[in-house]
Amino acid sequence: MSGDAAVSGRRSGYVRGRRASHEGPAWTGTYLRQARVADGACALTAGFIPLIPRLHTWAHPPLPYAILTVGLPLLWWASVALAGGYDARIIGSGSSEYRRILNAGVGLIAATAIVSYGARVGFARDYVVIALPCATLLDLGARHTLRKRLHRRRRRGACMHRAIAIGQAEPVAGLIAELGRNTNHGLSIVAACLGGEQVPREITDMPVYAGLDRVTAAVADFGADTVIVMACPELSGPGLRRLAWQLEETETRLCLAPALLDVAGPRTTLRAASGLPLVHVDVPDLAGLSHTIKGVLDRVIAGVGLVLLAPVMAGVALAVMVTDPGPPLFRQIRLGRNGRRFTLFKFRTMVVNAEELKAQLQAANQVNGVLFKIHKDPRLTRIGAWLRRWSIDELPQLVNVLRGDMSLVGPRPWTARPYREASAHDDAVWRRLAVKPGITGLWQVSGRADLPWEESVRLDMRYVENWSFALDLRILWRTGKVVIWRSGAY
Repeated sequence: MSGDAAVSGRRSGYVRGRRASHEGPAWTGTYLRQARVADGACALTAGFIPLIPRLHTWAHPPLPYAILTVGLPLLWWASVALAGGYDARIIGSGSSEYRRILNAGVGLIAATAIVSYGARVGFARDYVVIALPCATLLDLGARHTLRKRLHRRRRRGACMHRAIAIGQAEPVAGLIAELGRNTNHGLSIVAACLGGEQVPREITDMPVYAGLDRVTAAVADFGADTVIVMACPELSGPGLRRLAWQLEETETRLCLAPALLDVAGPRTTLRAASGLPLVHVDVPDLAGLSHTIKGVLDRVIAGVGLVLLAPVMAGVALAVMVTDPGPPLFRQIRLGRNGRRFTLFKFRTMVVNAEELKAQLQAANQVNGVLFKIHKDPRLTRIGAWLRRWSIDELPQLVNVLRGDMSLVGPRPWTARPYREASAHDDAVWRRLAVKPGITGLWQVSGRADLPWEESVRLDMRYVENWSFALDLRILWRTGKVVIWRSGAY
């Protein structure tokens, strides 16, 4: 049977059988135990905070305070559990996990406030105002620490869900490539079950089972705990239902991957119509009041930033002119929202005739795409390399933000030439022009110049399709870390 040799060669060392799948990955239980310990420690620490101002007046804490302080971890565990904070499906997910901790904190604060008011218990008010908000903030920090540690382990290949991909060869290959871009999601494809008449023996170095009726065998052979189903004509509704019944016996998770990629959760809603679950995809938020508010905030922040940074920018301009004769600013025509042209400002980091020298250096281009990047570019001035390393050369773009040409966060502005060349292969790149370009963006905080061309375009497209204020705040937060670590800056 097609693919059996490749499969049998990789079975050695894998956990097999129904029992392994039923027990699930051992690391999930360990992570949840660590989360409970962290939650309890944060609640206990927060419970002591209201007592600190009173300790010097007490020989020992009054019994009501002592009971509530010691019992706070129990209340906190119960509240987090009710909010779904110990659901294994949200492990390492970030926003979903944080949102449930916030819900737990808000719910417990509200319940305690109602009980305190109704029973006229004065000492409980200290916990409403001080202890419970502190427990929420401390626990958010603890969950963030656990999540980052989990991500580090996943980069080493540990703490991953072993998944079987099901579908046609091309969509499955796309899924494997998509999941392979980073490991934070925790899914590792270990094998594939392919439908169709011509089934390859391997797909992107993954062993293949020919036929969609061999899913349970693949799960047992590779100790998988997750099955991911791509859109596939061979797997109809009744067939998918029977597969779900079979996977129930081993408690294997079943995930359905939609054909529409790079659309985030807030834009999708699962609704039932006559018992048929439909995924509704909302129109992306590309205009309206929210973008008006964003534009106002951009200009206010840019104006304040220009005032505060004026002495620094004046010093940098002077240093640029002293170290290399010529204008301190580099000006270039770029494309903004809806293709409107504008003049972009940057501190000049290269020699004055850099554009003329570019043709001579084309063979040294290290970016696989239409952009031009070289490590240790010989055209850089002495101070230019330092300005780029710390992203100081981008500061004059605050003027572009103040003028309304750019935003603080958005896709990086290109000249017209990259759009023309890229659109010859993929006309979707013009979608980047649906929003204002930004000083920083999703691809900058994900690797900048270290990313392949296709990945940088994909990240910009993801930003356009899923824009929100929360996404902008996350990008701004990550920008600070990227600048400090100077990753991908050259």
